[in-house]
Amino acid sequence: MKPTPDTPGEQDPGDGRRIALDVGTVRIGVASSDRSAVLATPVETVRRETGFKDRDKGDIDRLLEIIAEYDAVEIIVGLPRDLKGNGSASVKHAKEIAFRLNRRLTNAGTPIPIRFADERLTTVTAMSALQAVGVKAKNSKSIIDQVAAVEILQSWLDARKMALARMEEEETADEA
Repeated sequence: MKPTPDTPGEQDPGDGRRIALDVGTVRIGVASSDRSAVLATPVETVRRETGFKDRDKGDIDRLLEIIAEYDAVEIIVGLPRDLKGNGSASVKHAKEIAFRLNRRLTNAGTPIPIRFADERLTTVTAMSALQAVGVKAKNSKSIIDQVAAVEILQSWLDARKMALARMEEEETADEA
C-alpha cells in the first residue's frame, strides 16, 4: 500500500506558523515558518528517545514545547517514501510521532491539524545544499535533519500558496 501525503491548502487553518518534522530513528529535525506561512527556517534537532512501545519521553515533550512556543496552527510531518511512492520502513516512525503528538495535543484541549507531506529526496537535497556551502556531511548529521525539515516545510508552503491562489481564482470565476 502506498502511503498518501495530504494536500496543502485543503482544510487550511489560515495564517500562522507551521512546524515541520523530519522524523528519523535517531533524530527529529524541526523547522518553522513565519507567521505569514511563506518562509521555512530551521529550529533545532531533537534527539529521538521514544520507541514504539515506550511511554512518551523527553523528545515528545520537547516537540510539544516547540509547537506551543511557536504558537503553531499546523504541523507538517514528512512522509518517507521511495521514488515510486511506496512507504519506507520509516513511515511507521513518522506516523507514530504524529499519533503521539495528536493524542497529547487533543488531550490538552489544544488540537492542531497534523498533515503528512511527501519528503522524497529531502535528505539528499539537504546534504547537497550543505556541501555546496562547505559543510562536511560527517560533522553535520543534526544539521541535515533540520535542513530536511526546512525542505519539507518550504515545499508544503509553496504548494499551499499555489492551492490557495487557485481556490481564490475559482471562487472569483464562480462569482462572475
